[in-house]
Amino acid sequence: MKLTFLGKNSTPGDSPTLYASDRDSYVVQGWRIYAQDLLAKLNVPDGHAAVEVPTELFEHLTKDGLEAGEIKRFEAPIMFVTEQGTCVVQGPAMRDPEALSQMRLPDYEDCIEVPKSSIMALLEESSGPDHQRTA
Repeated sequence: MKLTFLGKNSTPGDSPTLYASDRDSYVVQGWRIYAQDLLAKLNVPDGHAAVEVPTELFEHLTKDGLEAGEIKRFEAPIMFVTEQGTCVVQGPAMRDPEALSQMRLPDYEDCIEVPKSSIMALLEESSGPDHQRTA
């Protein structure tokens, strides 16, 4: 799998990153979740992972030709928004050796792959009331 770097939101020692893949998907690299209160809210199936990223990370979607990167719907693959305003995103764990060789992945981070269509749906206005899920 070939990755195209779209952007990152970095602070010293942290590096949530967003990539586009050649498989019509996005790879979301973020912090592993260790907080028991957050883990208790998740049901992560085998082969999947959940990562925490700043909502601003999705602004880098504009570098993949999308008009805007503002999340307007908070639903899967975004499982919930934390009290700190970060998103918990869940999906198949990225274990492709070629893709991983293109990344810098510290021990305290993980990455998931989600279909582009799933992410693009989050950028569209909801037709119903806003049901933002918070942690």
